Amino acid sequence: MGIYFPVMARAATTTDVFNAIAEPRRRQIVELLAVGGAHAVRTLVDRLRIGQPAVSKHLGVLRKVGVVSAKKHGQQRMYELNAGELKTVHDWSKQFERMWTHQLGRIKARAERMAQEHGAKQSKPGKER
Repeated sequence: MGIYFPVMARAATTTDVFNAIAEPRRRQIVELLAVGGAHAVRTLVDRLRIGQPAVSKHLGVLRKVGVVSAKKHGQQRMYELNAGELKTVHDWSKQFERMWTHQLGRIKARAERMAQEHGAKQSKPGKER
């Protein structure tokens, strides 16, 4: 009685930016590099509180899609964000901004209406609390 759904193979994390940043730890790395500039692997390990092999693996994925680049600085590699590579993500998500703005506008209007109603109830004479 069940319907058979073939399992679709998931795209490799290194096929595009969307797949690369789908993993939360990689997004954390992107955020750290966006705010703090270039970082050595050791700094990222300390900030993320995960092992060096895991951080290096995540950085490898991000490098492969071009989101980060590495430069040798003495004994260390310094990783920095190539923010322009995230433009495709921005362009894609921007189409939903209208919906977010509309929803926020509705929430604000409702909150203001409720505040007015609540204020009107409190200011009626003869109503003691």
